[in-house]
Amino acid sequence: MQLVVFRSSCVARALTAAVAVCLLALPQPARALERVTLQLKHAHQFQFAGYYAAKEKGFYRDAGLDVAIKESGDGNQPEREVISGRAQYGVGSSSLLLAHAAGKPVVVLGVIFQHSPYVLIMPRQGGLSIGDLRGKRVMIGSLTDELTQADEVVAYLKKEGISMTDVIRVEHSFNPQDLVSGKVDAMSAYTTNEPDILDRLGFQYDIYSPRLAGIDFYGDNLFTSKSELARHPERVRAFREASMRGWQYAMAHPEEIADLILAKYSRRHDRAHLLFEARQMEPLVQPVLVETGYMNPGRWRHIADVYADLGMMAPGARFDGFLYSDDAQDLTWLYRSMAVAGALLLAGAAIHVTQLARVRKRASDAIRKGQQRFRIMFEEAPLGIALVDPVSGTFRDVNSRYAEIAGRTADEIRGSVWSDVVHSEDLEHAGTYMQRMATGEADGFKTSMRLVRPDGSLVWIDASVAPMEDEGNGPLHYLCMVEDVTEKRKSEALIWQQANFDSLTQLPNRRMFLDRLGNDILKCRREGRRIAILFIDLDHFKEVNDTLGHQQGDVLLAEAARRIRSCVRESDTVARLGGDEFTVILTDMEAIARLEAIAQSMLDVLQAPFQLGHEQAYVSASIGITLYPDDAQEIDDLLKHADQAMYAAKGAGRNRFSYFTQALQTAAISRMRLTNDLRAALRGEQFRLYFQPIVHLETGRIHKAEALIRWVHPQRGMVGPLEFIPLAEASGLILEIGDWVFRESAAWTRRWRTEVDPEFQVSINQSPVEFQREGRGYQHWFAHLEQVGLAGNALVVEITEGLLLDASAGVTDKLLQLRDVGMQVALDDFGTGYSSLAYLKKFDIDYLKIDRTFTRNLAPESSDMALSEAIIVMAHKLGLKVIAEGVETPEQRDLLRQAGCDYAQGYLFAQPIPADEFDAMLRASRR
Repeated sequence: MQLVVFRSSCVARALTAAVAVCLLALPQPARALERVTLQLKHAHQFQFAGYYAAKEKGFYRDAGLDVAIKESGDGNQPEREVISGRAQYGVGSSSLLLAHAAGKPVVVLGVIFQHSPYVLIMPRQGGLSIGDLRGKRVMIGSLTDELTQADEVVAYLKKEGISMTDVIRVEHSFNPQDLVSGKVDAMSAYTTNEPDILDRLGFQYDIYSPRLAGIDFYGDNLFTSKSELARHPERVRAFREASMRGWQYAMAHPEEIADLILAKYSRRHDRAHLLFEARQMEPLVQPVLVETGYMNPGRWRHIADVYADLGMMAPGARFDGFLYSDDAQDLTWLYRSMAVAGALLLAGAAIHVTQLARVRKRASDAIRKGQQRFRIMFEEAPLGIALVDPVSGTFRDVNSRYAEIAGRTADEIRGSVWSDVVHSEDLEHAGTYMQRMATGEADGFKTSMRLVRPDGSLVWIDASVAPMEDEGNGPLHYLCMVEDVTEKRKSEALIWQQANFDSLTQLPNRRMFLDRLGNDILKCRREGRRIAILFIDLDHFKEVNDTLGHQQGDVLLAEAARRIRSCVRESDTVARLGGDEFTVILTDMEAIARLEAIAQSMLDVLQAPFQLGHEQAYVSASIGITLYPDDAQEIDDLLKHADQAMYAAKGAGRNRFSYFTQALQTAAISRMRLTNDLRAALRGEQFRLYFQPIVHLETGRIHKAEALIRWVHPQRGMVGPLEFIPLAEASGLILEIGDWVFRESAAWTRRWRTEVDPEFQVSINQSPVEFQREGRGYQHWFAHLEQVGLAGNALVVEITEGLLLDASAGVTDKLLQLRDVGMQVALDDFGTGYSSLAYLKKFDIDYLKIDRTFTRNLAPESSDMALSEAIIVMAHKLGLKVIAEGVETPEQRDLLRQAGCDYAQGYLFAQPIPADEFDAMLRASRR
């Protein structure tokens, strides 16, 4: 009786299940899609391609989801939106670990970028490296986000010995133009974004990745909140799976997704930039090597240790519940599946045997259609596909694309042997792989090789070979899929060439030079040998370039490169760093005599005339030499020393070579420190204005004065202008200093014109750097004169002869500007330069100042006297006044007065004295 009841119960359950199956088979109303929001961490770009693919290809829809994808204004917005519930899912960086440690309920669903794209970019020009960032302006993260979006770069800098207090942080503009313009010295960036923009601008840069220091963070991570996971575990699982499908599709179809982004999401970047992103993301996402979404707890532990080292997280912190896992999901779905399967079995058993014939027919039709579809896919596949016999190596079948790549017809290839089409140099390599696969040592292989076409041309291919079985366990054959990468190889070779060699001279550029120098140092360090580094700068190249044009200048540079190369061995390196600067690495340089012979031969060949079209040009060279390991052990120090030695050669008269000495280093350090002190001198009110009287020789009265600047250094005391003015010119500080001198001179002149002499004049010196500065006129001077109520003729601007040789429109315009407001111009140190009468006639000059070298040795019948008289007569004929400098004796004064000289200044009358002392002197002279 119990058995009957049990069977009846079973039958009832079976019937119930069958009815359930039938009900399930009836048409059901369409299921409403659940609306969820995904918050990105930046604006739309290829960085989020997988999510666009999941939405537009219907993967989210298939999962029952209607997903809204939103842009972000800052990197922390996804975290805020997800925790608040305004978004269910977000894209965040590894800083999500910090949020979890702070008690925020975030759960990482999967890692998209296996490696972070975050790096530091610095300009190559200037030779800065990571160690030089102290005191420099850098853009690293936002100043308001507590560095959570720049943590790995901060950790990298800390490993290099640089803290955030060592640098000057600037608010991140995310605009690479700030790096190009020099507004900042370094910026954090994504390898998927900023390099493309800088490349388009033609800006040379260096990339420093935290991975160089062993700091390997994850990049973009898909995450949700703990509340979303607790309330909707099935939705979380479905969203994650659909997103990962989207990423797999996007990385396999980058061009399609780039077009999709432009059409539906954003046109902020062009197609080329989106495809650049896609290429750069390939090694970061690693879609072929790593399953999309894979997370390694060990890597998260590494990231946590880095945060702990930065003091941003407690050491040894746990992150339980931080990483998503669906291993312990509710098993209800399994029981339901088993019930449905049982019901289906019972329903199948009830189907009449006659249906089997129909099933067999449908199966046969499906197989036939499947074979047809396979054949179509085989023939139309974008990759070349071939089936190769594993024993004989003959081709059993090939598709049309394979034949096209091999440059043959399909019939020509069938029956031939694979080794017939492979380049002879690649046969051994490919044959080894084939042999390993035949013996079972390998399941397949991937490689690059060359195919030889019948016309002898070569085709580079990426090949993937794997063993397969025919239907019915037939004989094995090898499935070979190939892709033509010839153009890609050419493009890569061109990019490598452009990245490492100078396009004009075909010499290695700075990048290749530094790479070779590093390798040479390692080799010589092992072998105990010596290296010489030569810095070569062409003398007078700028004049050739400006006179004959840049095209002829380029011809000269190419020929100079060839001449330098002819002086060294093939094993030595000659590089062009830029402009007219070349460098040479001489290895195994034990004999100094041979080194000097090489340097002298370079000087000799560069002195020979350069034939530039119908013109001949002459240049020379200044060469700086430093030795490894004698002078330094590090590359930066060696380059710095060679540069200092080169400038020492220039300073000694050019057309020579000079060795680095410790004295040069000491002087360079002193100049650097003095330049740094100079920057603070204006703010610290350390400058003083001195005045030297200019006396009217006929009356003996003080009519004018020359304003002269002095620097009262807080430690060094009085620093003369000959020491600090060149530093001010080189650093650009001369512009601020010149403006200060002008304002101070204007203030004193106004006082003296009001209280002592209404015609009194003050002369101020103008540096050539100030005068030639493009885009900087005198309008701010004129406005100041008007503001203080001072006429233009109250001040005289002193310039040197060399400025008048520059016939540029800028120099002419500035002289005209001075003339228009009544300011007069004096030509300083006349007679020591070119002393051309042509420019005295061309330009409006008011005063000639005879240089002290003429007045020093004045005697009644001397040549200096004759020259001085000639200058005075000539000046008066041209309507100019004459001022003699360096007058120290009454005899010199009397001779000049007899010769008709108008004014004089020198120690006979007074040395340069402070402004208040000169004020007292001037007032006393009027009593």
